[in-house]
Amino acid sequence: MTASRPITPQSSATIATIAEEVGVSVATVSKVLNGRADVAAETRARVEESLERHRYRRRIRRQSLGIDQIDVVFHEFNSSWAMEIMSGVEAVATAAGLGIAISQLDGEHRPAPRRLDALIARRPLGLLFVLCHPTPPQQLLLTEHRIPFVVVDTDSATSASVPTVGSNNWNGGLLATRHLMELGHRRIAVISGPRDVLCSQARAAGFRSAHDEVGLTLDADLVRYGSFYVDGGHAHGLELLTGPDRPTAIFAGSDLQAIGVLRAARQLGLRVPEDLSVIGYDDLPVAGWTDPPLTTVHQPLRDMAGTATQILLELARGGAVATSRIDLVTELVVRESTAPPTTTRS
Repeated sequence: MTASRPITPQSSATIATIAEEVGVSVATVSKVLNGRADVAAETRARVEESLERHRYRRRIRRQSLGIDQIDVVFHEFNSSWAMEIMSGVEAVATAAGLGIAISQLDGEHRPAPRRLDALIARRPLGLLFVLCHPTPPQQLLLTEHRIPFVVVDTDSATSASVPTVGSNNWNGGLLATRHLMELGHRRIAVISGPRDVLCSQARAAGFRSAHDEVGLTLDADLVRYGSFYVDGGHAHGLELLTGPDRPTAIFAGSDLQAIGVLRAARQLGLRVPEDLSVIGYDDLPVAGWTDPPLTTVHQPLRDMAGTATQILLELARGGAVATSRIDLVTELVVRESTAPPTTTRS
């Protein structure tokens, strides 16, 4: 009668229990758990079905680590942007009594096989990928190891098979450019992030749409792509502001880029906002402390990270997500770095 009771997450099954139930050796069960390829497909399926019913992986992980842990994998971890993400993750993970491990991919957007192998070997409760995500074969591998994963990514185009939390970048670009146009600016430049990053393209697309709304022809030379960091904003800012027909406003694809633009303007003797309006993106804490305080697009980074962590925990508990993609709202925060262009003031 004991064998007929439903298996609960607290089941006391061991590798030997699984092996006996399926009719295979303990070594075969161990191979399946470790993702070894030298197991017949039909045998692997039966072992995995038994492991799933017994919730084996989750119980063993608690015994080996002493505390459940999630791993947060960044494409890069070198800015205050990443710290905002971690604040959102920590708030949810700490409340759930979870540990957190952090790693980065040194700028890559896909984990190398050896990195993923190391993550799997740690047997985390789940993986949270930030501005990076596993390839389809890697997704299958994680699924086979019963390690759920969620992506925090602002590109709005992640595969439907990958649970993702982001924000509406196109709308953010539109809001920023509309604000500058409502102030009277017509020659506006955009400095977005890397050209091959979809959130960079989306913000630039919103910028273009604002021009289309008012029937304004866009000068292609005013659309720039590059690093999301201070040096990218500074380099493009110097180029744009030393040209023969400089813009009266610059929309930067990140607050860090905007800080670079502010420095470029100061080096060239331009006053902000009297001679140049500057608007950023993200609304990092530093945006309120620049000189002048930065008008920016608020991207709810902490909420994005917190929501993604909650989804990850639900998946780890065996639950399902209602939708594979959640985009949070972006909002304009007006401070002192934007004003009407000098030629339109009374």
